[in-house]
Amino acid sequence: MTAALSAHELIARHRSTLDQALEAIRTRAYWSPHPEHPKAYGENGSLDAAAGKAAFDALLGTRLDLGQPGTDDWVGGETSPYGIDLGVTYPHADLDVLLPAMKAGQRAWRDAGAEQRAVVCLEILKRISDRTHEFAHAVMHTSGQAFMMAFQAGGPHAQDRGMEAVAYAYVEQVRTPDNAEWTKPQGKRDPLAMTKQFTPVPRGIALMIGCNTFPTWNGYPGLFASLATGNAVLVKPHPRAVLPLALTVQVAREVLTEAGFDPNLVALAAERPGEGIAKTLATRPEIRIIDYTGSTEFGDWLEVNARQAQVYTEKAGVNTVVVHSTSDYKGMLSNLAFSLSLYSGQMCTTPQNLLVPREGISTDQGPKSYDEVVADLAQSVDGLLGDDARANALLGAIVNPDVKARLEAAAGLGEVALASREITNPDFPGAVVRTPVIVKLDGAKPDDEAAYMSECFGPVSFAVAVDSASDAVELLRRTVREKGAMTVGAYTTDPEVERDVQEACLEEAAQLSLNLTGGVYVNQTAAFSDFHGSGGNPAASAALCDGAFVANRFRVVEVRREA
Repeated sequence: MTAALSAHELIARHRSTLDQALEAIRTRAYWSPHPEHPKAYGENGSLDAAAGKAAFDALLGTRLDLGQPGTDDWVGGETSPYGIDLGVTYPHADLDVLLPAMKAGQRAWRDAGAEQRAVVCLEILKRISDRTHEFAHAVMHTSGQAFMMAFQAGGPHAQDRGMEAVAYAYVEQVRTPDNAEWTKPQGKRDPLAMTKQFTPVPRGIALMIGCNTFPTWNGYPGLFASLATGNAVLVKPHPRAVLPLALTVQVAREVLTEAGFDPNLVALAAERPGEGIAKTLATRPEIRIIDYTGSTEFGDWLEVNARQAQVYTEKAGVNTVVVHSTSDYKGMLSNLAFSLSLYSGQMCTTPQNLLVPREGISTDQGPKSYDEVVADLAQSVDGLLGDDARANALLGAIVNPDVKARLEAAAGLGEVALASREITNPDFPGAVVRTPVIVKLDGAKPDDEAAYMSECFGPVSFAVAVDSASDAVELLRRTVREKGAMTVGAYTTDPEVERDVQEACLEEAAQLSLNLTGGVYVNQTAAFSDFHGSGGNPAASAALCDGAFVANRFRVVEVRREA
């Protein structure tokens, strides 16, 4: 293949960005090369708001031909949570043709080396970034996120996570030198001398199984970690959220071709309605790495049955906040209200259980009883979402009927402190928009335990009355150990309680946020600085991102010769 983009050109273009990413993961300080504000786009080849919307509209009702080998059908059927039929069709693959074609390009990709692979990945991310407005509409109309969240989380934040994975992949690959001279003294005899060559080699084809709610944010880390370490990547999107990942594959294939590599190193595996190809793919011998975000049930199945592959899962957990005391009662309520409301609670990091001592808490506004805390939180959520326009901008749309059913059933689990209400979206009358429900439960009642010890994904939270701070910590510990947690929050002014909560999270490997009252929320994490998940409790087998997330995607093979 003739390269339109030489290795030298790509390195000159992206090496400084890679170096900044490497420094960011070393210092854990704030850094992002991808602007969060929509108005930052429109120059240097990037699409502005109008051009991005036009590009998205032009996709509707079209066939997205990726030029993949083995295409035997065209499939589609996505309907936006906002009530729009997307009408896009995608290639359906004959796996016996596509998988060998993907494997064929791995040798040249392996031989390119860690730096060249990294800068090719950064070129892919740059081109995706230039189309952030287009991608934002694709994410919005497949996930149900409100536009601004789809723009930020589906755009720059997802791109940051992809670049973070590339940085970690590069670090792990260059940890071992390419070549070494080895000399061992032998006393009076001539020394033993060897030359040794070390090459990172890929495991094989990686399978990235996408999710419905965050197709790019959750998909990019695994995709780019595998690609940067030399593996071909087969992208299997969620059938309700194909478009953002299909566009990603399209961009990746274009860049790989221009850089002189086989475009089949990245391919799409879309499926017919009800086909369920994930299990078939996951157990094929060609698949050596799997990245998955979704239900615990299928994540557990993958971990047991995909024995030929290295499996990275992000499943479900029961996220908990301990509410013991606060020096900023109003700030605490405001922070929690936003956390419960954002994207209708459809985030793997949204708090579910709020553990409040039944005798109440101490605050800067004086003592507050359990009932007062719950009522005040309900009022704070109500106030935040009282204006329908603001509510639509925060809530987005309910992503699928299962979430709506859980929300409606939650009201029957206990005393309702805040009832969910329906909101109309004037721009999208077909959208299902609902405010959160807060249900009061008693931590001492076995019947209530069945509710709060199960994940209820969506805009549902339980205010669980507990006997004491120590009981709250013990329940937190048990919840993380048995059910897992992506996030834990705590509010306390007592150093001893803070130490107990921190110790529980350290022992059970859960990420902890303490006393958040400002503009940082427990359900948000920043790439290059925050770890998403830990890989140390049942909610996830990996963290986004750390060395462990990338290091086992390749092995180092040594060739040695006598000098």
